[in-house]
Amino acid sequence: MIKHQFSYSRLFLSFLVLPIVLFSSCNIGAGEGGTGSVQGYVKIIMHYDDNYVFQTDTFPAAKKDVFIKYGDNDYFDDDVETDNTGLFRFKYLRPGEYTVYAYSELVTGELVATEQSITIRKNEDGTVEDMYIHDGKAYGTSMVKGHVYATYMHNGVIIDEGWAYEHRVYISNIDEDFYFDDVRVGDSGVFMFQKILPGTYKVSTITEDINEIPSYINQTVIIEEADTTIDVPETFQVIINV
Repeated sequence: MIKHQFSYSRLFLSFLVLPIVLFSSCNIGAGEGGTGSVQGYVKIIMHYDDNYVFQTDTFPAAKKDVFIKYGDNDYFDDDVETDNTGLFRFKYLRPGEYTVYAYSELVTGELVATEQSITIRKNEDGTVEDMYIHDGKAYGTSMVKGHVYATYMHNGVIIDEGWAYEHRVYISNIDEDFYFDDVRVGDSGVFMFQKILPGTYKVSTITEDINEIPSYINQTVIIEEADTTIDVPETFQVIINV
């Protein structure tokens, strides 16, 4: 009799455990092995070089990698490539939380992620909002603009003055002695440096004294954010002996 009571007790306990196991197996979180999906479109914003008004164009991002993370994972769990329309789709997903993302690339090679999060329920196909990534040599950069005014001298006598033309201007990082780019002044004494990243810079040009001895004059420029045009604080005043 005791033996039978023991068997019935074990059987009763097994019924208590079984629902717990079944319940746990149905809540194993985000990942592959389900019938849901996540899809969306990626669009690319092109930032053109030699464009002084930061004009951009937007196109479907064809043949771009898109990544997905399951739950709160630190690294991506899968990736797919967009089709010619910019469409991507991750299939066979279980219910749970997902994050999809794609990368823009700065001119420095640094990658910047654009992401969307979504919750998928059982047997559900989820669509995220359009994701926008950026490309082009001018992406993430700014412009520095200024003017050069020249006094032209000959044998110590002023013979003309006006906006300089074809005069060379240089730009360097504030803590470096060597310039990384130079341009020549164009019409109306205007010069412009393109594709400059946020930071602090020294803009320089050369002037001469009446004895034709050259020297550099400098101005400091601070760029705080991308897609802006920063003016050099003052017009450069130079002497050019001819």
